[in-house]
Amino acid sequence: MPRTAVSPLVSPVPRAAESDRLRTSASVVLRSVLEHGPVARSTIARLTGLSPASVTEHCARLTGLGLIRESAAPRRSNGVGRPHVPVDLDDTGFLVGGVHVAVPYTTVALLDLRGRVLARRELKHERTDPGWVLARAAEGLCALLAGVPGRRPLGVGVAVGGWVDRETGTVVEHELLGWREVPARELLRARTGLPVHVDGHARALVHGERLFGRARGSRSVLHLFVGNVVDAAFATNDEVHHGPRSAAGAIAHLPVPGGTEPCPCGRSGCLQAELGERTLRRRARAAGVIGSPDPMHVVAAAAAGDAVARRLLVERAGMTGRAAGLLLDVLNPETVVVTEVGVIHFEDCLAALREAVGIRRAAAVLPTSFPDSVLAMAGGCVALDVVFRDPLGASPEAI
Repeated sequence: MPRTAVSPLVSPVPRAAESDRLRTSASVVLRSVLEHGPVARSTIARLTGLSPASVTEHCARLTGLGLIRESAAPRRSNGVGRPHVPVDLDDTGFLVGGVHVAVPYTTVALLDLRGRVLARRELKHERTDPGWVLARAAEGLCALLAGVPGRRPLGVGVAVGGWVDRETGTVVEHELLGWREVPARELLRARTGLPVHVDGHARALVHGERLFGRARGSRSVLHLFVGNVVDAAFATNDEVHHGPRSAAGAIAHLPVPGGTEPCPCGRSGCLQAELGERTLRRRARAAGVIGSPDPMHVVAAAAAGDAVARRLLVERAGMTGRAAGLLLDVLNPETVVVTEVGVIHFEDCLAALREAVGIRRAAAVLPTSFPDSVLAMAGGCVALDVVFRDPLGASPEAI
């Protein structure tokens, strides 16, 4: 019998695997340059386990894309032999836009590749319908970009509280804004002409902590965000957990033992109802601390010596610590990062938080690494995570 001819066509599976390998290796190299640069290629190979030839190849690609550059000063190894020319992140050419949609206002910002905020603006919400809010955000971003004509945007990151589906770029539900199934990615892409990436703000801040903050190098990170919205995010082995349709981290309705605050869901004592800034403002007004709706006025009063304001913040920090302790019991992360106004500004609030968590695990609990730029970082880090996760394909439109 004649032999069956073997088709010369190659299965697409090896090509896909090769593409994934190249993407992963490029990401590892770029992250190593971010963390250690200026750094010699031989050091990158040692740190990452990649071959020197592979590192050299990836550095050439990343240099060609304008993401890294050779450092000006060559270095000699032990003072002998051929000098090493280190490479460093090129933070002069590209930037990303960031949009964070909060309840009272939207923050728009520009960030460089090191996560540094170059410009930002707060846009107060006169209305909260999504088309109007996102149109203003696009206008604000375009105005900021016009002020840095020498920079090229790689894309826009959008961070929103509530339930956000990262895959489709949709805000599935934001109770406080009244948003349902909002196609945020499509709306902003149509107005900016740029690649747009959308995620929940707690997950966005995990990306920021892993790339630029105190959680860099941690094997697992929990982030707890306490503002108008209360939510959480968890990352392990460099991957943020999203769950089906990115619904992970929805902790707003976890019950707080002894909680009495009524919640819109019909129950009392839900976590967001107890810890949210609406409750903080109401309690502060009832105590005569403030007459405005701005929670930062509670912080200002506490800093000026108002004992009642300080007590309210310390109590809130303690309740936040109890919530963090519950999440620690379930997830057992190596590092816990908490974003909450009292913890950011006052040592006794941080102490109350850690005391409520428990002395055994207190050292693992840290305040946000970005006390002066949390919301700008949240938006920008959605886009920066994409750049550092897939630098070879982060933005073919721009490159």
